[in-house]
Amino acid sequence: MSSSAILLSPDAVAQQAKKLAQAPLTEVLRWAFETFGSGAAIGTSFQGAGLVMIHHAVTAGLALPVFTLDTGLLFEESVQLKARLEVFFGIPLESVHPEISLEQQAAEFGPELWTKRPDTCCQLRKVEPLKERLKTLSVWITGVRQEQSSTRSGAGILERYLFDPLLEQYILKLNPMTAWGRDAVWEYIHKHGIPYNPLNDRGYRSIGCQPCTRPAGEDGSERAGRWTGFDKTECGIHTFLNAAK
Repeated sequence: MSSSAILLSPDAVAQQAKKLAQAPLTEVLRWAFETFGSGAAIGTSFQGAGLVMIHHAVTAGLALPVFTLDTGLLFEESVQLKARLEVFFGIPLESVHPEISLEQQAAEFGPELWTKRPDTCCQLRKVEPLKERLKTLSVWITGVRQEQSSTRSGAGILERYLFDPLLEQYILKLNPMTAWGRDAVWEYIHKHGIPYNPLNDRGYRSIGCQPCTRPAGEDGSERAGRWTGFDKTECGIHTFLNAAK
């Protein structure tokens, strides 16, 4: 965590969460920026909710940093979308990369680790790089929505987590989009002409790494199509943190 991190007590977090739950999205983002500055950042894989948040922040003149995890296994459509969004929003979008290359990963764990041990692959290529980025932040802003899956249905708008038990470091996770439905997200995107991933129009409802993502169709759940053949619906970036009392 940055030395200037403002760490709210559990009671203060609960009280602030109640206030934010009643506030418009722009005001939630404004609170994060005015309270924490660049110590608050939007983490996104450019799914619908992330696009809506970035648009609100840019429109309101809130210079919140935006970062994305580039695993080296993304769809080409996702890579191209990042470039299009930088032009559309007029801001840089930071790519966070794993420390280990795909070649090094294959040499240590065998080829195509995602086909045998997807949890390990996600840990190396997503969770560990995210941890390094979060070390520089006080607030991690996400596009998590309660409607997405059963594992996300209990997400609160503002949560306090123990980031590093040994150093007793905490981080706040801000989920401004928890109450938004999928239809509302896409209505906003189309209304404002925001570039989005063309794979969304081909039956992909949640887009991750190319080897582990399949079309889900309109009748599939939001996380359907991810890690087909495995009992897995999360990569781990939203489950590794320890809830703080």
